[in-house]
Amino acid sequence: MLPSPDDALPIPPDDEAEGGDELYEHHRIRADKGQELLRLDKFLLNRLPSTSRTRIQNAIKAEAVQVNDKPAKANYRVKPLDVVTVTLPEPPREFKVVPEPMELDIRYEDESLLLVNKPAGLVVHPAFGNWNGTLVNGLAYHLHNLPTGRNGEIRPGLVHRIDKDTSGLLVIGKSEWAMTHLSQQFFHHTIERTYLALVWGVPKEPAGTITGHIGRSLKDRKVQAVYPEGEQGKHAVTHYKVLRTYQHVALLQCNLETGRTHQIRAHMKHIGHPLFSDATYGGDKVLYGQRTGAYKAFVEKAFSLMPRQALHAKSLGFVHPVTGAPMQFEVELPADFAAVLAAWDEYASAEG
Repeated sequence: MLPSPDDALPIPPDDEAEGGDELYEHHRIRADKGQELLRLDKFLLNRLPSTSRTRIQNAIKAEAVQVNDKPAKANYRVKPLDVVTVTLPEPPREFKVVPEPMELDIRYEDESLLLVNKPAGLVVHPAFGNWNGTLVNGLAYHLHNLPTGRNGEIRPGLVHRIDKDTSGLLVIGKSEWAMTHLSQQFFHHTIERTYLALVWGVPKEPAGTITGHIGRSLKDRKVQAVYPEGEQGKHAVTHYKVLRTYQHVALLQCNLETGRTHQIRAHMKHIGHPLFSDATYGGDKVLYGQRTGAYKAFVEKAFSLMPRQALHAKSLGFVHPVTGAPMQFEVELPADFAAVLAAWDEYASAEG
């Protein structure tokens, strides 16, 4: 939903977001009643003085600039009361990041982008308490010629992110054009993102859609809560399908229509099925089945196999920002996730 003020209003991205973390800024600008006819690119340079001509030109070329809900060319003449909307990659932060040599699991790379398979435990970008050893530090070293990372800015190439203890695929833009094009796809929800999640319990429906605004909890700012539409937070939609059941837990495929902070984790808790081993959302204790005896001992062993939330960004699909070709990538489950599934499979088989 677009904001209502008449002048440019940037909408800051979430601090963290599943898939997520869609890193773009959005502006809605209404031309004044007395607006003289003016080229769109010049109009935006006047209204967005902190944005470079190159970023604006890239956004127009990527159809990330719309006038009255329709893509417009740079030479379009802005008229009184026209409504101009702009989607741009989030600009780099003011503080710097030190490039660090790092072994990156790169699954694809060309002149425009790269795909990296992030391991669980790796923080995506520097923040309080994690200034070094993040994925961004490694990217800044690997992509030393990246325009957005050349001077050590905070976010070289990132257009989305996943949580520290979530594993899986991230796409990185290696140019301002690639970042703008990819940000536009995230904004319009045309990116295909598939996650695998092991949850407590078995959902009543084999497939379904969870819709609910997500925002920071009023009780704990580290946790996201689900709110009725219009009350608080941002619109969020998660589609899920049950792939397999193991008596007291189930393996789900989750597809994100939006990418809010902790979206899958918050949505699954909201419907009574927190992610297995997710301490933040209450999944690190026995929630289904007996809470004593051999079963409890088995669950504790399963927690030790995977001491983090059971969530993996399995696949990404998008349009290549330069060639226009559809791109689809998929990565295997990491060892800890595979091990905990094998343990539950053995347990379920033994129980009949």
